[in-house]
This record gives sequence, C-alpha cells and structure tokens, in this order.
Amino acid sequence: MNNINFKNFEEAGQAILKFLSQRFGFKLWMITRTEGDDWIVLLSEDNGYNVKPGQVFHWADSFCSHMVQSNAPRIAPYSPDIQVYADAPINHLVPIKAYIGQPLYKEDGSLFGTLCAIDPEPQPKILVEDAPLFELIAKVLSYTIQADIKAAEYIRKAERFEMEAMSDPMTGLFNRRAWDELIIKEEERCKRYGHPTAILMIDLNDLKITNDTLGHAAGDELIQRMALALKNTVRSNDIIARLGGDEFAVMTIETNLEHAKKLASRIQNTFAKVGISAAIGLAMRNPTFGLAEAIKEADAKMYQNKVMVKSSSH
Repeated sequence: MNNINFKNFEEAGQAILKFLSQRFGFKLWMITRTEGDDWIVLLSEDNGYNVKPGQVFHWADSFCSHMVQSNAPRIAPYSPDIQVYADAPINHLVPIKAYIGQPLYKEDGSLFGTLCAIDPEPQPKILVEDAPLFELIAKVLSYTIQADIKAAEYIRKAERFEMEAMSDPMTGLFNRRAWDELIIKEEERCKRYGHPTAILMIDLNDLKITNDTLGHAAGDELIQRMALALKNTVRSNDIIARLGGDEFAVMTIETNLEHAKKLASRIQNTFAKVGISAAIGLAMRNPTFGLAEAIKEADAKMYQNKVMVKSSSH
C-alpha cells in the first residue's frame, strides 16, 4: 500500500477489505452500520455471497449482534461450535462455517457498526492469533469513519452557503432547485455512511381560501408566517425548502423515526400556536430505495393527511 493516498473513508475502507481478503481469504468481508433493527452494508469485498453495499439485513439475526455484546468470540474458525452462532437466523439466508467480527465505534463510544467476515468453509484455528491485527484495523476504521463524518459536516455547511443564492425570495428558504441538488448530495452521503434521514412534506391547508377571501397579500403573509414557524422549530442543520406555492419540505439528517415523529409533532404544535393549518407527511429513508423514494412516500402521506383534514372539516 506504499504511496497510496485515500480521499475518504470509502476508499480507505475498500482498500482495507481488499487487503484482508487477500491476506486471510474468507468469501465475504464487510463494513456495516447498525441503525435500529437494520444492519446496513456500507462496503463489501465479496467473492461468493453476492452481498453488495446498500443491502440491509436484520441486525438481531446476525452473528455480529452477539459479538458486540460479548456473548460470543470475535473470531470463530468453526462457527457451528459456538451455540449462539449456530442458532443465529442468518444461517438460513447464507451458509456460514467461519466468522470474524470487530465492533466499530462512534466518537462518543456508542456502536457505529462492524467490520466482519464470513466463509462457507471452516478456517484454520491459527486465525485467532491474528486477533490484535483485526482489533487494530477496526480502531483505525472507527477513527477514519468518524473523521470523515466530521468532514462531511463542513462540506454540508459549505454546500448550503453556496446555495443561498438559490433561495425563495418570499421566505428566504431554499427553493426547489436547491432542494433537488441538496437531496442528490445527501443521498451520496447516506450511501457512504448509512445514516438515517427523514423527509417531511408539508402543505398549507388554507392558502386558496385566504387568497380568495382576504387577498394575495394576506396569502403571502401566511406563507411567510409558515416559513418563520418552520425556521424556529427545526434544528439548525436541517434543510427547509419552499418547493412552490403552499408546499414546503424538511430534510432532517441523523434522525431516527422516533425523533422525526417528535419533530413533526413540534412543527404542528408551533403551527397551532400561530394559527396555521397544514398537512404533514413523514417518511424515513430506506437504505434500499434512497431519499427519492422517501420524498414520494412523505408526499403521499401528506396528501392523505390533507384529505382527512378536509373530510373532517365538512
């Protein structure tokens, strides 16, 4: 690996997986992220299992879920000898006879994911003597991932600063063009780091009535009030955009479903305090389908919400 410069975690991680594959064999090496019940493949060096980055498995089914709790060894040259590994549901999906696993940690010491390997054949028992090497590589990977995630934060801020020119003149929020570009950029980061992201699609309920009865100046004032309410409620690193007319959107990063639901509830409470009626649709990014699909799902839920509000008001 002399004179190799890695631009980011993705390049470094792939080089490490290739090295480990060449040095120790094993049909599959992976770097994964755990998020709730999901076990997300970020990078893979695959020579027989057909496992690709972006695939999602059930965390509780994996060997790694037992390994990180210290219920089973990190190196198992013959995994059927270990009862919890022999009983793990992932055996029904793929043939596994040997396993290596190491936890990867976030900066605060909480679990990020794993470095792991599996093979359909038993491996030499001498493998356990390389435990210090696997541990060292996992520590280096943990550091690299967290450094890269920190750098991504600065990149995000720079992107938003650059796109401030693409703002909606009435509200000062990002316009649709900026929203579309920021979604593309964030999707790339989601693929690389596996972080959970939520989309909220929001639609004013009364804009047409306000415009028709009180005039367009009152309608404009309602849109501005809504924009201000959103700015005052979401986190500073969330993206808010006015997509046009009475349609708004929020992208909230590094957020699980529970926190996203709390945000949606806070937004509705803020709207109620300032006399705004709006429909909200919420969807989490599914690692298999990406942010574009989450936007469609959130939009459909927002429309359902809108229909319910209309039917209940009659």
